[in-house]
Amino acid sequence: MGERFFLYDDTIATQTRFISFMGESQRHDLALMFSDRYYGKVLVLDILRNKFAIIGKDDLDEPGYLEFAYNLDEETAEELRLFLYEVI
Repeated sequence: MGERFFLYDDTIATQTRFISFMGESQRHDLALMFSDRYYGKVLVLDILRNKFAIIGKDDLDEPGYLEFAYNLDEETAEELRLFLYEVI
């Protein structure tokens, strides 16, 4: 195997918040990772669905973003969106 070429190899400090809440029809277990890495956006891991996305307030305003990123129906995505507006 040849010499490995890294695009980057950084170690940064993060603050991670673990949150679990029950929506109207589904439970949400999330890990929110805050750092300077993504220009003020938050890495949001959906632990139950094994999905993640880098989300900022502008992404929450984007129609269909959460539905696509987390493979959610409109109702479930809307309750997640409303929650994320509070914490991001």
